[in-house]
Amino acid sequence: MNKAFVLIIFSSFLFFACTKTRTNRNPYLIETSFEYQVNLNLPQFNALQNIGNPVFIGTQGVGIKGVYIMNTGFDTFRAFEASCPNHAPSPCSRIVAGSDSGTCQCDSYEYSLFTGQLLDRPDGEFLYDLLEYNVRSSVSNLYIYN
Repeated sequence: MNKAFVLIIFSSFLFFACTKTRTNRNPYLIETSFEYQVNLNLPQFNALQNIGNPVFIGTQGVGIKGVYIMNTGFDTFRAFEASCPNHAPSPCSRIVAGSDSGTCQCDSYEYSLFTGQLLDRPDGEFLYDLLEYNVRSSVSNLYIYN
């Protein structure tokens, strides 16, 4: 009886451990490999000293169409791809930042630069949120990478 019980428990564990995790990979945006250092002491990054001020990094090779960095508070920074996530890159597909959100020039969708989420998501449509990049902080430097 004990062997049957152990076999059932073990089989159940294997069944649930082997289920596939679904990921919703964005088909419109390619994976770019980069690392970019931001020195927070430089004047062009002064806006990042305050919460809610996005800074655009448009350096060639950083993201697809650039990256927005946002100080979200409590020494936390987030970085998002500046390319609109719901269609292939095109001349109009760069997000234009406002105070705490950004708008796609092609379809006028608005995204939070605090969370990357699409604001006012249309009912019944599957749309992607902004692509987020990794941010690591060290003293007065940020490292943005993918």
